[in-house]
Amino acid sequence: MNNLLTVTIIGLLSGAIGTGAGGASVLLVKRLRDDALAWLMAFAAGIMTSIIFIELIPEAIEEGTLLSALIGIVLGAVLIMLLDINFPHHHFDQQEAGRELTEKMFQEQKLLKMGILLAFGVALHNIPEGIAIGASYVADRNIGIGLAILIALHNFPEGMAVATALGMAGISKIRVLIYTIMAGVPMGLGAFTGGLFGSISPIFLSSSLGFAGGAMLYIVYDELIPDCHDRTTGHTAIVGIVVGVIAGIALIEFLH
Repeated sequence: MNNLLTVTIIGLLSGAIGTGAGGASVLLVKRLRDDALAWLMAFAAGIMTSIIFIELIPEAIEEGTLLSALIGIVLGAVLIMLLDINFPHHHFDQQEAGRELTEKMFQEQKLLKMGILLAFGVALHNIPEGIAIGASYVADRNIGIGLAILIALHNFPEGMAVATALGMAGISKIRVLIYTIMAGVPMGLGAFTGGLFGSISPIFLSSSLGFAGGAMLYIVYDELIPDCHDRTTGHTAIVGIVVGVIAGIALIEFLH
């Protein structure tokens, strides 16, 4: 029971501190110009991309089968797509909304939707990663703690992305910080589940990791990257994405 409580706390802290610290770092910076904001969001998108393709999807395949990983990816992407389509503030047509919303209001609604979707995707992402922490901790405490630290660092840019979108949507700083921390809380639930079952079904873990990867894929490529390009001209967005991917790869390799 003590081990189960310990790993649950480790998972909870890993998720909440990781996303919360990322959100806090954004709140400490004054309002950014569009070019700077686009680069920041592009950088976060690049790091997320490296996490998806170097960590989540390969691990999903390794833990189970290619089929179980692909099923998870498809289910994750489809769920977020359905949420996106049916979200109360679904894709606005700026011309249709012209008389009802000012440009500022339109951008705030768009950013609010993106921020909430990002927070939801990060929360989903954190459940299977929490399971991985719990299962790893049961097998080897050092591996479990190391994985928790790695995932906390992974969650930092995700918290930045969520906080940036919600902050620009006009949400108060306290609420933004609370929301970014809450996005990391489900990792505690995942760690509890992984620690409880210990030798959890490899197929279940594979599909869960694939699901998280698919959800994040949709969010990054449907919301985050297009918004970066909309906010700037030239090569600012693509440079931020490439630098983010390289930084993500370097960070993953260093921590491994």
